Amino acid sequence: MTKLTYEIVEHDGGWAYKVGGTFSETFPSHDAARKAAERAAGEQRVAGDDVGIVYEDTKGKWHGEVASGSDRPDTDVEG
Repeated sequence: MTKLTYEIVEHDGGWAYKVGGTFSETFPSHDAARKAAERAAGEQRVAGDDVGIVYEDTKGKWHGEVASGSDRPDTDVEG
C-alpha cells in the first residue's frame, strides 16, 4: 500500500501542506494549513469506483488499465 505524508511547512509568507514536492495553497496560519491537510488526507482514503485510465510513459508509449477504486493510500499529517 502506498503511504502519503502531508507535511505542514512555511510557504510564501504563510503556511501550506506539502505532499512529495507539491505544495498546497498558502494558508494564514499553521492551524488552518493543518486542518486543510487533515481534510485532504482523509479524502485520499475514501474508496471510489473502478475507472479506466490512459497514460503516456516516459518513452511516449500509451497504456490503458483499470484503476481500482479500493486501492487507496495510507495517509498521515506531520507538523
